[in-house]
Amino acid sequence: MNTRILRIELKRSLAPWAAAVVLTAALAFLCLTSGGDGLTVAGWTDQWTSMALTARGPLYFIWPLAGGLGALQGLRERRSKASELITSTPRPASHRAAVLSGAMAMPLVFAYATVVLVGGVQVLSNTRYTHLGWLPISLVGALTVVSGAVLGMGVGRTLPYLLTPPAVAVSMLVFGVLAQLSTVKADATTGITRWEPSVFSLLSPALQEARDVLLTLSVSVHVGQTIWLTGVSATGFALIAAAGRRGRLVALTPVLAGAVIAFLVLPRDPRQVYVVDEAAARLVCDGPVCVTNTHRAQLNDVAGPGREALRLMSAALGERAPRSIREETAVWPNGSGTRRSSGIALFDFEDHAVAGAEGTDLTRALIAGSLVPKCSSYADTISSSDVSAQSVAASWVLGEPEPVGKDMAYLSRGRQEEVREVYGEFRRLPRAEQRSRIAAMYLDAVACKGDPFVTLGGGASR
Repeated sequence: MNTRILRIELKRSLAPWAAAVVLTAALAFLCLTSGGDGLTVAGWTDQWTSMALTARGPLYFIWPLAGGLGALQGLRERRSKASELITSTPRPASHRAAVLSGAMAMPLVFAYATVVLVGGVQVLSNTRYTHLGWLPISLVGALTVVSGAVLGMGVGRTLPYLLTPPAVAVSMLVFGVLAQLSTVKADATTGITRWEPSVFSLLSPALQEARDVLLTLSVSVHVGQTIWLTGVSATGFALIAAAGRRGRLVALTPVLAGAVIAFLVLPRDPRQVYVVDEAAARLVCDGPVCVTNTHRAQLNDVAGPGREALRLMSAALGERAPRSIREETAVWPNGSGTRRSSGIALFDFEDHAVAGAEGTDLTRALIAGSLVPKCSSYADTISSSDVSAQSVAASWVLGEPEPVGKDMAYLSRGRQEEVREVYGEFRRLPRAEQRSRIAAMYLDAVACKGDPFVTLGGGASR
């Protein structure tokens, strides 16, 4: 491609303005939404993979916006009344299409790369774990923006009408909405609505929020989305170069073929969409306390409180107490069960009680989560019974006169009074009976059986 022609085309087109709009809209969206969703370690500027995944979120509206702006650019020949003059020149149509699409794609790629760069610079100061696993996620994001703009240009040149740009933008937005709606599933037993990716939803350019810092997209998702978006781009390019009706019909072949191949490549099992990054999940230990490789910078902060929590639980429960504390590495999809071991206590930096806690507060949080692990099959759910049992168990191990942990704030006033009453009665029992009930509650909680708070109160475990 002649660079001089490309420079001239960049000056004549609205591509630089389109890139400015995309960059401003994406940064505004990320800056306004980051930090308000309760994420602690999976935010836009905290980790590399979550940064790349979160940067794909604005594509939900950036893709249609790029398509609409591309369609507006595609109307240029019609608006300038130069269609006949341009088609009569001896220059091959594919060369003209390459210049037009290249001039539109380059500024948009630069805009998206700037978004990733802004997040990446901040990630550098927030983590010691660096890797290149975020790069394929970002490259597919850049391809998404280009595919939307090139397709819009092709449609705009094929249908050079005033309503074509808004129609293209709305159509692409509707496609994205339908793809996202296909992810909403209702549990047949509980009726709880959850997000579950489908093959159709993976054709949408946007991704769901980064649910866990250890998760990344599988290779099959990268390959399938690349094939689909390449087909979209190829169709847009062919429409720009097409001269007649037959050529325009043939131009639809790449997008149809890309969709068919993508459907064959993309995973049908929701559990194969997001997979655990094995390198990020590798454990780094300081004695009996372990964190994942991605959180190795926090090991020194967790090691001391973790050892103290193990010592206190050993003094309270004896041989039945956990022997080590490790960060959770098995990231379970919503709706699936959890696996626990009585010898290993697990914690998660996303836990509201652990996030931001230090010293004695962290020790208390680790004791509470170790003795009454969360057994809900939904990632963000913990029952009031579990919170109540955690308050009683942690206060008993620490020898507190009454439950005073910050987890009590998540209970209703009536429930708080009930917890204090049960704790008072529990402390009046003989020491042997106290240890027996705590041990019984702990073993049932690890196995996710019964009601731990009822067990502490002397009721039968269901």
